[in-house]
Amino acid sequence: MYATAKDGTKLYYETAGETGSPVLFIHEFGGNYDAWEPQMSAFARRHRCITYAARGYAPSDIPADLDKYSQAIAVDDAIAVLDHLGIEKAHIVGLSMGGFATVHFGLSYPERALSLTVAGAGYGCEKETEEYFRGVSLTVADKFEADPEGFAEIYGRGASRVQFENKDPREHLKFVTRLARHDKIGAANTMRGVQARRPSFWDLEDGLKACDLPTLIMVGDEDDHCLQPGIFLKKTMPASGLLVLPKTGHTLNLEEPEMFNRHLAEFLAMVEAGAWGRRDVRADPGQVMRTD
Repeated sequence: MYATAKDGTKLYYETAGETGSPVLFIHEFGGNYDAWEPQMSAFARRHRCITYAARGYAPSDIPADLDKYSQAIAVDDAIAVLDHLGIEKAHIVGLSMGGFATVHFGLSYPERALSLTVAGAGYGCEKETEEYFRGVSLTVADKFEADPEGFAEIYGRGASRVQFENKDPREHLKFVTRLARHDKIGAANTMRGVQARRPSFWDLEDGLKACDLPTLIMVGDEDDHCLQPGIFLKKTMPASGLLVLPKTGHTLNLEEPEMFNRHLAEFLAMVEAGAWGRRDVRADPGQVMRTD
């Protein structure tokens, strides 16, 4: 099953569940459409669930032209999948690279989103490490292009991935195996065209302040370079809530699937009940204790 993007790129997708509100899952750089299996199985009971392979990830098309990859294109691809399925609005759920796409989806197409769930997003956002991240992204691109299978073993055991390996080595091995199947051109172009060129959340402050969409921000407490960006999103987006998972790294939906699913389910239920709104104006962040 394929949707067609604006430029003709074919995007592979899968669906589960036929009733309830739609939920679109957008995967991270290190994953693919099938990395959402614990969520597709759980949420298909009450929702129409969709997951897809981003461009550059088989079985979607893998354009060789770097200009076919960007943050804006990634968002338009998500819209293309919804349009193909005839879905006007959906809950948008993204992890890491997919979390960035979710934020930009809310900024560019707020009328198409029921809610946003932004998980493990923030790499490259911190201004003090922004240029370093861009350089590292280009190095990662080179290494995936040279040897995707060999480099998967290194990338898959980064500082925010070892938590997953320690908790669930069998599932982590599946993650590394999936990572090793990345197409070398697709992985390199995704890193160079999307990751290395996307703007920091701090550069989007005005748009984030104006975004009224119900938003759940999820961060692992050992995913160090997503913590401050997560707090920034919480402080900036008026209808957002922040969930920090303890002793947890980057791959939230696979590392802690039960917690992830439980909190996501509660969030979606609150949104659909109209119970997740803007922060109460009385909750003044500048107030320490009320004296009058």
